[in-house]
This record gives sequence, structure tokens and C-alpha cells, in this order.
Amino acid sequence: MMRRREFITLLGGAAVSWPLAARAQQTAMPVIGFLNSASPDAYAPMVGAFRQGLKETGYIEGQNVAIEYRWAGGQYDRVPALAAELVRRQVAVIVANSPGVQAVKAAITTIPIVFTTASDPVQLGLVTSLNRPGGNVTGVTQLYVEVMPKRLELAHELVPTATIIAALVNPTNPNTETILRDLQAAARILGVQLHVLHASTERDLDTVFAALAQLRTGALVIGPDAIFNGWAEQLAALTVHHAVPAIFERRAFAAAGGLMSYGGNTEESYRQAGVYTGRILKGEKPDDLPVHQSTKVELIINLKTAKAFGITVPLPLLGRADEVIE
Repeated sequence: MMRRREFITLLGGAAVSWPLAARAQQTAMPVIGFLNSASPDAYAPMVGAFRQGLKETGYIEGQNVAIEYRWAGGQYDRVPALAAELVRRQVAVIVANSPGVQAVKAAITTIPIVFTTASDPVQLGLVTSLNRPGGNVTGVTQLYVEVMPKRLELAHELVPTATIIAALVNPTNPNTETILRDLQAAARILGVQLHVLHASTERDLDTVFAALAQLRTGALVIGPDAIFNGWAEQLAALTVHHAVPAIFERRAFAAAGGLMSYGGNTEESYRQAGVYTGRILKGEKPDDLPVHQSTKVELIINLKTAKAFGITVPLPLLGRADEVIE
């Protein structure tokens, strides 16, 4: 993490001049800074959902609000510099996933910030509490990191003969340590051996799937990560090609042929972030907007893929599925 003094130096003094700039901008079209650690192609559905949330509060991009986008393309070390660009741009609100918020929050206390995160925002230090966030930050949480052990349990339930299960994580993701700690604990309870595989670029995927064949893993659990979200269809195609029973967080994975998905609705989280952003532009304070918790989790099973893999899905598991793709 970048220290406060280093970040302020990177801003070039923009933090000090913000209040004056904000007053000057009141009569102009407001500018939203949208910062994400993934890539724009991967997050097109989420950006669309964010714009929908803005529209629900009366804001339409290009008409009465402008959006400055900054994408790190999966390179987490680029996030602080991109965040600094948005602060120098003197945006009215910054919208970011957790790496971006963590980069900005330590130094900026005046610009409203709306986050989307798969982690506990209190534990990350983003807010004081969920009901009263405190300061200039609020946002939306998604149940992705917390349900990782459940994904492992579902994979084992679907392939009960699997004694070795692999976990794919991005080693540069700040949540990875927590994810692996929880997965290892769940693996011990289930009595399975957990092999951890790493990927932070697309080039790593060939190595990952070659390792899966060598390890003779019975199933693969894919961890939550912004760049993995963008690879949902690619990951699905690779798991089908290599006949690897796998579970991921996004429905797009199962819809593209992956065996199973279990997680929240990312698009809905970004829509809610758009709503909060619009309300802040209208004058509400982040501290008055409780952190919105997306608690709904969906289980999607691709029965066609299960049959192709020779897997018989247990009836109790089918009965719990929110959607079965045939």
C-alpha cells in the first residue's frame, strides 16, 4: 500500500485545492471518476448497470453528467497512479472497486467515494460501520469472498470422489490471503487436499490448466477477482476443453459452458453504486447512506456440461439450484 505522504506527493497538491475546485464546478456538468482494476471490455455489463443506476436518479452520461474512466487492466500496482489522476481531474465523486478505494481513502477525505467490494468494508478499513459509514465513503458489498468455502463444499458435493481440488487465485489481489486461509480451513473439514494455482495474466492460464492435468485434480474452484470476472467465458471454455469440473462466482461462467456458478449479481451491485452516486451528486452525504449489502446468492448448474463430463448431479443439489441450464 502507498503511504499517505507518497500519495499526496503523487497528487501534486490536488488534495489541498479540492474544496475550491468543487465550488467552482457546482455550476458546470459534474464529473464522476470511475476507477476499476479490471479492463473495460470485461466490465462492459457492469458499466451498463452503473449507468442504469445513475439514470434512475436522473443522470445520463453525456447529457447532465460526465464520467472519466480509468482501468488498471488487472495490474493492481497501477491503481494508485490512476486514482491520483482522477483527484487531479477534480472529479465530483470517485467510484471504485476496493483496490481503488484503498489507494485513495488514506489521503483524500473530501471527495465522496462510492465503492464496490467483495470483502468486508469494515475489516478493510473503508468504513466505520455498515449503518453509519463515517467520513466520505460508502458503497456496496457483494458476497464473493465470504462464500468461497461454500463453493469448495459445492464442488465436493458434485464430485464426492475428488480427493484433490485445486483453487485458482490471483496472487496480486489483496484479498487472496484471506481467501486461501478460509479455503484451507474448509478443505480440512471436507478431508480433501487443496492445491493452489496462480494466475494474474492470460498467459498464466496455459500453465494453470497444464498443472491441473498433472495434479489429477477432481475439481477446480476459481477465486473472486476483477480480472477473472472478465475472463468468465474464456475460463468456461478452458474448463470444458480440458474436462475440468469447475465452479466460479459469475452466472456468465455457467452460461458459457462452465459446470457451476455460485455468487451474487455483480451487475446489480454496480446498478446500486450508480444509484448512490446519483444521490450524492444531488447533495446527500456518504455518511448518511448505509453500505448496501447484496445478500442474494444464486446457484447455477449447467446440466449439459455435467452430462458431457459424465457427472450425475445429486437430486438434492439440483433442487437447491436457482437455475439449471440444459
